[in-house]
Amino acid sequence: MTGCPVHFDPLSPEQLADPYPLYAQLRSEAPVFYDKAHDLWIVTRYDDLLTVVRDTETFSSKNAVRASVRPLPQPVLDVLAAGWALTPTLTDSDGDVHKRLRLLVGKAFTPRRVAEMEGRIRKTVDALIDEFADDGRADIIEKLAWSLPMFALTDILNVPREDVPMLHHWSVSWLRIMQATDGVEDLIGCAKDVVTIQRYFMDALEARAYLAGHDFMSSLLHARVPDGEPITLEEAMRVVVNLIIAGHVTVTRSIGNGLTTLLAHPDQLQAVRRDPALVPSMVEEILRYESPAQGLFRTVRKDTVLNGVRIPAGAHLMVHWASANRDENVFDNPGAFDVTRDSVMAHVAFGKGIHACLGAPLARLQLQIVLPRLLERLPNLRLVPGAAVRDTIFFARGFKKLEIEWDVDAPIHHH
Repeated sequence: MTGCPVHFDPLSPEQLADPYPLYAQLRSEAPVFYDKAHDLWIVTRYDDLLTVVRDTETFSSKNAVRASVRPLPQPVLDVLAAGWALTPTLTDSDGDVHKRLRLLVGKAFTPRRVAEMEGRIRKTVDALIDEFADDGRADIIEKLAWSLPMFALTDILNVPREDVPMLHHWSVSWLRIMQATDGVEDLIGCAKDVVTIQRYFMDALEARAYLAGHDFMSSLLHARVPDGEPITLEEAMRVVVNLIIAGHVTVTRSIGNGLTTLLAHPDQLQAVRRDPALVPSMVEEILRYESPAQGLFRTVRKDTVLNGVRIPAGAHLMVHWASANRDENVFDNPGAFDVTRDSVMAHVAFGKGIHACLGAPLARLQLQIVLPRLLERLPNLRLVPGAAVRDTIFFARGFKKLEIEWDVDAPIHHH
């Protein structure tokens, strides 16, 4: 290793382009690293990360999606006060609160419900591709990558598909409130959107409280766990907002990450084309190789020692999934993209422990359908040089814009 001082700045152009050499340096030289600029402890090794996620007594999930724990400016808090509390959600709760929520959500978000979505997701993918297939060029993020997971979620929630652009916009505002790096005026606008999305789903849930439907929200309101209280409207609203936000941005990013990674590794792309049975392991490898959520956060409840490093009570800590997914002690040749790698049980792109992502089966299903279909229907697919813009979210990796082109005159094979 170079022994250079470590400069952790996920939004710098170099680290946006390729953060992995820095992660390797951290794992080797400072696996539990204190970053003064962000007042953040960064945990980069796989084993240390498992220690953190398993010890929920010491490492609380409070503020799990907040890159900064500085209080929001007062004018922003004033706007948010018109809505409901942002927490607790599944992602940032602990102990019995988390356990009860997770059991209730699990009763509504069943494997069967996800499996039943397959036909609809296939139709949606084809309908979205139909809209641009003859153009020969498209921004795949705008034309498909964010609308596909949003449609999957609105179908599960049984809310109108025409509300998708609005829901997407509000979700981005919610993330910006969590990142809190914008100016006060912008954050006030974001806060208004956060209250609006809360109201939107409170209204939807209130309507379902009187009518027993079969969609996810109705199932959630009517779910019961032994000796536990049913979910309240406010809790259900937070679950649904959490689902909409966490459930689409990650899939959006993985579609872009998947295409760029496959196109950068033509031999791996050919391997999957020759043997479609590799699609599931290809999806897992994309998630491991370019984790859409680079990390989430924990709050340290009491003075503790991790890998020989003392961490004080009250510290804000980042569990770095993306670094752990490249850990040399867990994965052979982790910097290689290998579609035959069997990492489904090992990689941490969906987290690990009691907070492992409940929506993982739905995300996997979408990625297993959409990536092969794009490659099948858009012949000689390639990136437009210089026309990709990376996302600038501190703890995520993906594209805001990704221009692709393909040959239009080639015969199109329909099944």
